[in-house]
Amino acid sequence: MSNETDDLRLAAEFPPATRDDWRKLADSVLKGAPFEKLVGKTYDGLRIEPIYERARHATAIPARAAGSPWQIMQRVDHPDAAAANAQALHDLENGATGLTLIFAGANGARGYGLPPTREALTRALDGIYLDAGIAVELEIGLQSRDMGQHFADLLVARKIKPAAVNIRFGLDPIGGNAVRGGSPGSWESTAKVFGDKIVRLSKLGFRGPFAAADGRAIHDAGGSEAQELAFVLASGVAYLRALEAAGITLEDARRMIYARMSADADQFLTMAKFRALRLLWARVEQSCGLTPQPLFVAADTAWRMLTQRDADVNMLRATIAAFSAGLGGANSITVLPHTLALGLPDTFARRVARNTQLVLLEESNLDKVADPAAGSGGIEMLTKQLCEAAWTQFQEIEKAGGAFAALEKNIIQTKVATVRAARDVNIARRKDVLTGASEFPNLHEKIPAVLDARPVVLPPADAPAVTFDPLAPIRLAAPFEALRDISDEILKSSGSRPKVFLASLGTAADFTARATFAKSFFETGGIEALDTAGFSDPAALAAAFKTSGTALVCLCSSDKVYATHAVAAAEALHAAGAKHIYLAGRPGELEAALRAAGVGDFVFAGGDALSTLKAAYQFMR
Repeated sequence: MSNETDDLRLAAEFPPATRDDWRKLADSVLKGAPFEKLVGKTYDGLRIEPIYERARHATAIPARAAGSPWQIMQRVDHPDAAAANAQALHDLENGATGLTLIFAGANGARGYGLPPTREALTRALDGIYLDAGIAVELEIGLQSRDMGQHFADLLVARKIKPAAVNIRFGLDPIGGNAVRGGSPGSWESTAKVFGDKIVRLSKLGFRGPFAAADGRAIHDAGGSEAQELAFVLASGVAYLRALEAAGITLEDARRMIYARMSADADQFLTMAKFRALRLLWARVEQSCGLTPQPLFVAADTAWRMLTQRDADVNMLRATIAAFSAGLGGANSITVLPHTLALGLPDTFARRVARNTQLVLLEESNLDKVADPAAGSGGIEMLTKQLCEAAWTQFQEIEKAGGAFAALEKNIIQTKVATVRAARDVNIARRKDVLTGASEFPNLHEKIPAVLDARPVVLPPADAPAVTFDPLAPIRLAAPFEALRDISDEILKSSGSRPKVFLASLGTAADFTARATFAKSFFETGGIEALDTAGFSDPAALAAAFKTSGTALVCLCSSDKVYATHAVAAAEALHAAGAKHIYLAGRPGELEAALRAAGVGDFVFAGGDALSTLKAAYQFMR
């Protein structure tokens, strides 16, 4: 192939820019600050440089067939099987190419799901042509573990050959046990049941895949990208061993396994994670003496990133996540409807979830280029780093005896808990921003509608024979949403929300920036901020505060104005009865004088917003 295009550079009349040229410009802006200030770190400790050069010798990672779209999967999770059937038919008529049947008690049920019965399965699939090329996936739990056989019986009743159906059975005892925190039996007994079940389904003529190496348990619990990848690898290898023990050759066994991971709104990390999985699984196959073949990879947009507050922003998060998973090579994508954290999504939310993917495929043509990230210096480096970090953690799990043994010993849970604790700190300090929840709140938002549906009540499961710490799913926004819930209850009972008086000092040019920050800060916790014009007279400020009827007050202005007016203003507010006085900004050398004048706390970017807001409710008592 000719290299003539290398000479057709845009703006060729300018001299070429080099990394050294960029570094000089960066250093001039840093003004003596260390270059490391521009380097980011992931929760796995991986470096994210501010700039990368092109990875010139990179090659595309084999994934979906060139130019082929991913499957647009739609959740079928209504507790009423007849209603679920109506939704499924509507989805297929309007662009969905696959259905994920989610049964109550499954890891992905999110509080709802179909009843785990043969009758519910039959009713939910009524009128759906299962041999017409649509993809079907089962998400099952302990109570629905026989759903694969029920599906086989349904095909017999409809006189459909299993080989004509595109189905993924979703058998995942390790992932289910990880979330439940226990297992009905030892891994040896579980693996035998698992292997025998797949052998039976395979003999009936189903093509599979049957087993899901599912990393969502790690992601939902707050784990890192490398931890999720390592768990997928460890689960997949455990399933390979179980299938081999059941008499299936490794060549056949590897085709019976697929992977499922979460895609979140971190675009580059999500793309790198999905690319890394394919490289890592190819290494597993090579270690088994197999020639690597592309693994089927399913993606769900992340549960943990969903917010109940300003839920419409979830549409944007889901779009980025689906975009990233698609470009990362996912074979199927399920977009969680944007209102799922509030309840069972209605027709509108389901349509948005479906159309998000349709637009990306039909209008943006994201499927037309195979591995578009290939050669991107940043994403290639992240992919490489994730492969190395995940492989190291996978080896640690294997040394512990495999995925199940590592869960029994709480090795996996301890590592996830460490990352989750770091996440909690960054969420509380609003370093990890959740728009609408921890930043840019809207106290007057209209809560989206959800369906009025009661979850299925499952019979109590038998006590597990083997127990360990569960990997409980979380939503990152929940701590801030809990404060908003308190505010809503106060509004409901008293007719007004808790309030903070913004004591702005000086002119608008002096206080606007910090008053805007303070308003967002307090309203993130459900405390309504009362804006004021600028004050220069402490007595007038105190009088305005008394009139407001609030218990809390926050001084807002520039450092220059604070130096001359903040102490007197704080003394006047304290004398006027303020229960607690805040100052927006870092106090610097004025801290001792400000505290002596009555200032109790300082609110600033990077401070522990969550603790400060929780304490504010105590001051208002």
